[in-house]
Amino acid sequence: MSIYILNKTQKLPITLEEAWSFFSNPANLKTITPPSLGLEITSENTDKIYEGMIITYNVNPLPYYKTTWVTEITHINQPHHFIDEQRIGPYTLWHHQHFFRQAGDDIIMEDLIHYSIPYGYFGRLLNNLYISKNLDYIFRYRFDVLNNLFNNKVR
Repeated sequence: MSIYILNKTQKLPITLEEAWSFFSNPANLKTITPPSLGLEITSENTDKIYEGMIITYNVNPLPYYKTTWVTEITHINQPHHFIDEQRIGPYTLWHHQHFFRQAGDDIIMEDLIHYSIPYGYFGRLLNNLYISKNLDYIFRYRFDVLNNLFNNKVR
């Protein structure tokens, strides 16, 4: 089984508390996800994540392939860090760490994802041809949306 790593960092002109408030609210995931993924949160919405929280979604990770994705919030160190892990979904492994740290008047947000694809050789090929590029696209989209949301904010 191959395990892939995706690491993305972004600086935002907000406080640590503002970052935590935004990123720990599951409803905001739809705002920062490309519409092409068709993300719909199907679990009951809450304002804040908590350890053990199960969140369910419908998502289109590949063209013409709709699936249910179930994640669990496994660790929280408010306002600095939380982890979500896939329980049911398209990956064999999905472990997503979210880090937030103050940097002067800004915060540095880091996403560290370890993931694995099923189907052996075919999964590795699919990752090289499509999945890794799609994940980069998703995080570029997220980067742009967050810049628009927070860099145009008046302090």
